[in-house]
Amino acid sequence: MEPSKLGNYFEDFEEGATIVHSLSKTIFESDNNIFSLMTMNHHPVHTNLDYAKANQHGKILVVGTLVFSIIVGMTVPDISGKAIANFGYESIEHLAPVHINDTLYAKTTVLSVKASQSKLDRGVVYVETLGYNQKNEDVLKFRRKVLIKRRS
Repeated sequence: MEPSKLGNYFEDFEEGATIVHSLSKTIFESDNNIFSLMTMNHHPVHTNLDYAKANQHGKILVVGTLVFSIIVGMTVPDISGKAIANFGYESIEHLAPVHINDTLYAKTTVLSVKASQSKLDRGVVYVETLGYNQKNEDVLKFRRKVLIKRRS
């Protein structure tokens, strides 16, 4: 048995490739409640069933930054496990609501790979990640640039 590897080296990324991430996560009420408390997001649409029922979606909405955090986490074993740094996240789009008991999945497309000109042990990988639910509905999309180690 081989130990699991965390992440890929810069040379492993190919422009245009799509990685379907193997991790997934069902969002439980406790996840949403704890995240709401930890981040001080006390909006009643996330924590009050009566309030949520009387509003647009008719049920509790999962906090958007929790959805983002989980989907980023799903990508770590494939995208940033060997990262030196994340340079930034951009174009974060919430495409559809996420509710309690939805299951999240993710896939990432490599938009570009660029070797560093100043430091030969690294390169920048630019990716777009799409999060979707159990009904195959897209719920979140974002892009990020990751500085990743090269093989020695």
